[in-house]
Amino acid sequence: MPDDGSTRREGQIPTNLRLLLVLEHVARSGVAVKPSEMVETLGLPKPTIHRLMHTAEAEGFLQRDLDGRAYGPGPRLRLLAANTISSEHLRTARLAILKNVAEEIGETCNLATPDREGMTYLDRVETKWPLRIQLPIGTQVPFHCTASGKMYLSTLRSKVLDGFLSAASLAERTPKTITDADHLRAELDRIRSQGYSTDDEEFMTGMAAVAVPVPDSQGRLLATLSVHAPVQRHTLEDLKQFLDVLVTSAEDLSLLHEV
Repeated sequence: MPDDGSTRREGQIPTNLRLLLVLEHVARSGVAVKPSEMVETLGLPKPTIHRLMHTAEAEGFLQRDLDGRAYGPGPRLRLLAANTISSEHLRTARLAILKNVAEEIGETCNLATPDREGMTYLDRVETKWPLRIQLPIGTQVPFHCTASGKMYLSTLRSKVLDGFLSAASLAERTPKTITDADHLRAELDRIRSQGYSTDDEEFMTGMAAVAVPVPDSQGRLLATLSVHAPVQRHTLEDLKQFLDVLVTSAEDLSLLHEV
């Protein structure tokens, strides 16, 4: 059966496959999807599409967008995605890449993925230095004041970013945290232009960080690869000297997840 989302007649799609195809299309789209779009894509009747999407929403696999009409990935679908990319054989190869980064730079490196409320650390390799900043796997950090979070925000469509900036509480975590929406928007424009993001003691006093995107096969942000360190050992300018290492390693990580 073709997997390119081409239009099919209802009778050509087995009943037990229809919901999976709906979830696949939503995940692949990268934006919230309206039921009417699914009718055209899958060739299923509108009542069938609505029933499938309502079921997926009730079970937590889909979640309504702000407009109340479109649907995006829900918590269970996001968890499924995270568990999938954490499968054992992928994680072994991924950790090998992260270990090389940590050893070459000499500091802790992290792989983080976006969630609804912030960036979640999916994997990390710690520095060997006794002085280290403890942010274990599973930790969720804010979007607006971390290198990984700002990297993610810089990839959002204008309308989505506008919605975030108008509603988000840009809480001050340190004296250097960007708490003004216009200032943050300008920072995100700069990140988008240069291709990497920084945290200059904005999330935690005494910590600097640099992050680069890990794209999926369609060029969308899959995760972020970052390195952070106490400023006593590495200033932000020091860490930026390792951008080539991070970019090359992010490309290697991206290749692991190509379909």
